[in-house]
Amino acid sequence: MTETAGARAGARKSAKDKGIAIERIYTTPGVHPYDEVTWEKRDVVQQNWKTGATIFEQRGVEFPDFWSVNASTIVTTKYFRGAVGTPEREQGLKQLIDRVVLTYVKAGKEHGYFSTSEDAEIFEHELTYALLHQVFSFNSPVWFNVGTKSPQQVSACFILSVDDSMDSILNWYKEEGFIFKGGSGAGLNLSRIRSSKELLSSGGTASGPVSFMRGADASAGTIKSGGATRRAAKMVVLDVDHPDIEEFVETKAREEDKIRALRDAGFDMDLGGKDIVSVQYQNANNSVRVNDEFMRAVEDGTEFGLRSRKDGSVIETVDARELMGKIAKAAWECADPGIQYDDTINDWHTNPETGRITASNPCSEYMSLDNSSCNLASLNLLKFLKDDDTFDVAKFQQVAELVITAMDISICFADFPTEPIGETTRNYRQLGIGYANLGALLMATGHGYDSDGGRALAASITSLLTGAAYKRSAELAGVVGAYAGYARNADAHKRVMRKHAAANDAVRTLHTMDKDIHRAATKAWDAVVKLGEKNGYRNAQASVLAPTGTIGFMMDCDTTGIEPDFSLVKFKKLVGGGSMQIVNLTIPRALRKLGYTEETVEAIVEYIADKGHVIDAPGLKTEHYEIFDTAMGARSISPMGHVRMMAATQPFLSGAISKTVNLPETASVEEIEDVYVQGWKMGLKALAVYRDNCKVGQPLSDGGSTAKDAAADKAAGVAADAAAAGEAKVVEKVVYRPTRERLPKRRSSQTTSFAIGGAEGYLTAGTYADGRLGEVFLKFGKQGSTLAGVMDAFSIAVSVGLQYGVPLETFVEKYSNMRFEPAGMTDDQDIRMGQSLVDYVFRRLALDHLDFETRSFMGIHTAEERQRQLETGSYAPSTVDDEDAEALEDEIESFSQGVGAASPKKTAAAAPKTAGESPAVADGEDHASEVKSGAGAASAREISGDVHSSAELLEKFQGVSADAPMCMTCGTKMRPAGSCYVCEGCGSTSGCS
Repeated sequence: MTETAGARAGARKSAKDKGIAIERIYTTPGVHPYDEVTWEKRDVVQQNWKTGATIFEQRGVEFPDFWSVNASTIVTTKYFRGAVGTPEREQGLKQLIDRVVLTYVKAGKEHGYFSTSEDAEIFEHELTYALLHQVFSFNSPVWFNVGTKSPQQVSACFILSVDDSMDSILNWYKEEGFIFKGGSGAGLNLSRIRSSKELLSSGGTASGPVSFMRGADASAGTIKSGGATRRAAKMVVLDVDHPDIEEFVETKAREEDKIRALRDAGFDMDLGGKDIVSVQYQNANNSVRVNDEFMRAVEDGTEFGLRSRKDGSVIETVDARELMGKIAKAAWECADPGIQYDDTINDWHTNPETGRITASNPCSEYMSLDNSSCNLASLNLLKFLKDDDTFDVAKFQQVAELVITAMDISICFADFPTEPIGETTRNYRQLGIGYANLGALLMATGHGYDSDGGRALAASITSLLTGAAYKRSAELAGVVGAYAGYARNADAHKRVMRKHAAANDAVRTLHTMDKDIHRAATKAWDAVVKLGEKNGYRNAQASVLAPTGTIGFMMDCDTTGIEPDFSLVKFKKLVGGGSMQIVNLTIPRALRKLGYTEETVEAIVEYIADKGHVIDAPGLKTEHYEIFDTAMGARSISPMGHVRMMAATQPFLSGAISKTVNLPETASVEEIEDVYVQGWKMGLKALAVYRDNCKVGQPLSDGGSTAKDAAADKAAGVAADAAAAGEAKVVEKVVYRPTRERLPKRRSSQTTSFAIGGAEGYLTAGTYADGRLGEVFLKFGKQGSTLAGVMDAFSIAVSVGLQYGVPLETFVEKYSNMRFEPAGMTDDQDIRMGQSLVDYVFRRLALDHLDFETRSFMGIHTAEERQRQLETGSYAPSTVDDEDAEALEDEIESFSQGVGAASPKKTAAAAPKTAGESPAVADGEDHASEVKSGAGAASAREISGDVHSSAELLEKFQGVSADAPMCMTCGTKMRPAGSCYVCEGCGSTSGCS
């Protein structure tokens, strides 16, 4: 790591006049990208929905008309520089993009990257176009810092190092603090620190790394609470052969026990609560670094040695399988630790002569040398899907080469938080190009996420991305020189390039789309190997798959990173200040791709809008269900489905993948252990798991019942153990039971006569004094008949359930749409058809006893409301004035074109209508809420005011609480993004972005 700047300058000077020829991708000579779009002024006002307080306001900001409200809000609040209300404040997207792009162009000219001034201009225009049209985005620090008076930090990911000395440990605290203060995250490996089972030179016993973790955790928590709006992002790694490994593994699980006990005792233990600070180790993700020796010992059930940090001698042996069981059990209890596969990581390491890779950034996608950093950028895959549903392979490769060029230029002018990090980064020039919207692309092209076809397409795209990046890196090395550390690592770097190429040869394509992409990837890797032999490489690392949280919203992506779709129905903010639930526009596109007629597409989309899933959707073939599987919901992707997708793409990445494998609450410790073992066998570099409701130290909307249940289960387990041992122990157990609220002796009731399928009956509904439904009696069939007896028993069961607090909407959700005879026409004008007796009865009860918003969410309306919907496009009376209606129309139109459009060159102003687009929306003649199901905005409909994000919308569909934290900035429920969480409301993340 001691290569001099002089060597780099000499290489640059000798190639000074060569430069890279930049080719046009999207732009036209003589036309600036800004002149091809329609611009509009918007008011950005952001509130905390819980407190009602306005947390941000800037009026009259300028954005293209096809940018969503969410994207413009997040960019304005996060990335615009200058104090609000001053002349220095940025007022529009043009200023932001120019601030960044012109800095890159200037640096590229100064450091000899371009052949001619014309190439520099093309570079400027193409980079501007791609950012303007959301084709890709740099990571957040670029938008924060580049072109400002602040230090121009461009990296989001950092790896530190710490040695076995007090000076180094205290320096670790300081360096980590500076990185947290800047809003970034860092990771490091503590395995060099002596264990608590070893002696100091003075003769005393060492404290061990876990004790020093306590101090670093407190420091991170203090910096966070001192003004930051999110938790500090950090990763702590410990090698599996460290003598303190068991203490490290169980550290956070034991703290989670403490959280449960304190919460049940009445303390405020939510994330951000006043009492959570008493719990330790909550500001870091923990990972165990395992090697092949340990994993083979787990397979064989043999002993494994824990080694002294001083001389490497074995000071203790443990049962490897038992230790792996403890790792899996701790992850089952609290989601920590994750796991990193050391030998796999270092087998793909391009710089082993400089040093081993020992750690990662907090999200686990960046893995490189100690004291190094990486700047990221991600391509929006859906922008390369053309109108004819083919993938634009040529443009994808061209954009990848353009972006990697810009990323390398940024290192020339970048500032770094510490000099060791700056030196390593300048010498090795690690980059992290990646992508977002893979899940949306797979769905739009008719591929299941957990399918061979889906994995083949993802592998081909990832291979082409990294191949194109390294091809350009080799070309840059011929112009401005290889990275300074290349000479001593040349053989290893070229070996890894051959490994990537061999992995590409092993991909088995299944369809025309992935065959075309794979063919281009093969050519790219051939060029990588040949050019690398001649020129070397400009970058030690090229690609990772990051979470793409905030920048994913900036690009209006449906899905982040490598993730599948979060849910089929999305929350959508509108220009007029309202919000809607909108079925993901990828769905109708996928259905048309699969050959369904427009009538069937409309029916399926309408069903999804009502149910939130595709199970039993009318006309949808069961073999197509997998295409619409999601991360959460009724048809969620299996844990091994996530692992297999990671394994398909991992061989084509310089770094790793930020992704958490989600497991249901019912998953066992053995299932988590199997995920960890299979991840090793499939060649992953890192893996993290999350079992639903395993953590309680975060704001959950279920009121913390999980902790009480866990405590009760634990008490029951103690009792069982005692009984098995023949001991007479008394275990105190607190039982929480519902209480029955009986109806008064005299109560109001209403009897409705009905007929369904020619059979007649009577429905009597009794209510409490406040109007709540409390009992139901059904008279159907002759007295004494079996049917009459069954109806009486059914009525009693439902009535008792209502009196014990079961919500009526739960019964309606379970029994509506149930099909059996008698069924058919009814004599009820509000419910003309009944699929069964109980379907009719509970729809009638919903109309009589549920509020409009609740039953409207279930798709149950009166005849009058349906008539209003036909006339005005809305079941409810409109509350939007004409001016807002026009803005609403424009917003829905731009949304339908933006998500549905395949070509990034089209804008909302100039593009032709998306296939199947609603005439009401496209023509702009009618009220905005007249969006028809399955066309254009795909069953967009008004949504109740208690929903503020897609995560909360999914909660409403599922009827259960999403296991995710609340955003501490705006109070919105966050959703997963890689191994972090991201807020749809303001773009805040729980990790580095």
